[in-house]
Amino acid sequence: MVKAVHIITRLDFGGAQGNTLYTVAHLDPGRFTAELWAGAGGLLDAKAAPGRLRHVARLGREINPFDDFLALVTLRGMLRGAAPDIVHTHSSKAGILGRLAAAAAGVPVVVHTFHGFGFNPLQSPLKRGFFIFLEKLCALSCSALIFVSKDNMETARSAGIGSPEKYRLIRSGVRLSDYPARVSRREKRAQLNIPAGALVVAAIGNAKPQKNPGDFLKAAACLLPSRPEARFVFVGGGEELEALRAKAAGLGLADRCLFTGWREDSAEILAASDIFALTSMWEGLPRSLVEALRTGLPAVCYSADGVSDILRPDVNGYPVKKGDLDGFCSTLGRVMDDAALRARLAAGAAATDLSEFDIDNMVKQQEELYAELLAARNL
Repeated sequence: MVKAVHIITRLDFGGAQGNTLYTVAHLDPGRFTAELWAGAGGLLDAKAAPGRLRHVARLGREINPFDDFLALVTLRGMLRGAAPDIVHTHSSKAGILGRLAAAAAGVPVVVHTFHGFGFNPLQSPLKRGFFIFLEKLCALSCSALIFVSKDNMETARSAGIGSPEKYRLIRSGVRLSDYPARVSRREKRAQLNIPAGALVVAAIGNAKPQKNPGDFLKAAACLLPSRPEARFVFVGGGEELEALRAKAAGLGLADRCLFTGWREDSAEILAASDIFALTSMWEGLPRSLVEALRTGLPAVCYSADGVSDILRPDVNGYPVKKGDLDGFCSTLGRVMDDAALRARLAAGAAATDLSEFDIDNMVKQQEELYAELLAARNL
């Protein structure tokens, strides 16, 4: 039996967390025993398979040299005690500390999945360079580097992170059978106090700088005054949630631009919507876009990493240059105003081949990769 340990910074809402929870629960029990290690206090801790979750003391999202060093030492000790065959790390902080600890503990196979990067274009050159250096260092101990998008893979290649021979493309999985959700649009809208006949623009994400929800609100402020029948709905919580709600209220949009916080019915909200919008500045590959296209929603998105992998201009939606708010508003407004265009794009969205994003296929690909890497080590 192969013992695999997955390490992630914390189990909060997000694609990386959802994928990792699913993988640990669904690896073939006839071949693998799997555990999930994470910092304490995650909103999704209760979603972990019974008996599979172990908390790592001092492991947290914020950079703190003292706590990070203690977390590294703790991880090394835990790994030496557990003696896994495979360590698979996720997210930036756990990816760095987990790989360093796995190397120090002598773990035979180390895998890391990039669900995006800890470095981004908004950072200072010094900070960005430091994080790239850390990724280069940690890649040396990896048996394989998994990417969820082609854009992320090319970014790593350009930055000199790891050996391309170790690169693997394994998509961030979605339970495709859950989309489109079977729900009454009228009833779901009534739950959100949205008129049955409203044109609904939806977004899903964490209310944090990466997802750039401020531009979603700015787009609402630009487009709603001349479109009284429309509503904007942002599904997701996070550090900026209350500030966004306050700004929407200050603009007189509290009842027309909704920030719902975290909800477990996002699939139903998509099914009750008409257009999907995404203003992220950087991504791995946004699972919410996969979910929206599977639901049959035309999408207007900033062309963040991974978006171009599946969003086809004038076929299932429109990618817009990152940060081009005027272009975003112009494009989204055109889709909002043209019912025939929306219908054509919706048909294109529903017809998009998303089979490679099936979550069970994701688990199968990981199992195959593990077997390949173990065989290479004669394990």
